[in-house]
Amino acid sequence: MVSSAGGTPTGEPDSLALARLITRGRLGSYLTAAGGDLRRALALYDWNTRASAAVLATSAMVEVIVRNALDVSLQQWADQRRGGGDWLDVAPLDAQGRADVLKARERATRRGRDAEVHGKVVAELSFGFWRYLVASRYLTALWVPGAHAAFPNGPADLRLRREQVERRLHNLMIVRNRAAHHEPIHRRDLARDFRDAVEVSGWVHTQGAVWLRARSDLLQVAAERQRL
Repeated sequence: MVSSAGGTPTGEPDSLALARLITRGRLGSYLTAAGGDLRRALALYDWNTRASAAVLATSAMVEVIVRNALDVSLQQWADQRRGGGDWLDVAPLDAQGRADVLKARERATRRGRDAEVHGKVVAELSFGFWRYLVASRYLTALWVPGAHAAFPNGPADLRLRREQVERRLHNLMIVRNRAAHHEPIHRRDLARDFRDAVEVSGWVHTQGAVWLRARSDLLQVAAERQRL
């Protein structure tokens, strides 16, 4: 028996109606993974939603840890080697980096209506800004003289440390962006993504890794995938 609203007496949504709401196009990869079984595909879609939420929460923790560590390290670099001042003003950022800082300052000050507070500007900078800050383009200008100190527990070799930090942040940014845009992530190795998140956080501070292991449920959600 189906209710007049199109659902079942237990409150479960009607599969065909739900497929139309989501659209068959968006369900394509789920149907393929489920061998064409619509109910299994919808169950996988539901799991993907939960997994995406776990990815977003985990990447948010990593972002906070990494951006604050880089902010401290680069301010110390500016104080010691550039005569002080806000590191955002003296760092040799490329055109995109400077544009990102300008936009962050506009948002943090409500386009100049409020006084600028450094911490608010830092919070307005995107995950992508911090990921590109550890890219090879800044190896000699920022990484070696200052940014590497944000990851004291990483590999001893500074070049290798930069490569490993960038790779982990790059991978996390990819899965975070897919999750944020409701894209399928059911084919990803989310357990590996979780290990990357824990490792790069631990390179900043051992308690960063402890925090992620204690608070993130990404690993548990990833394990549920095997039962679908």
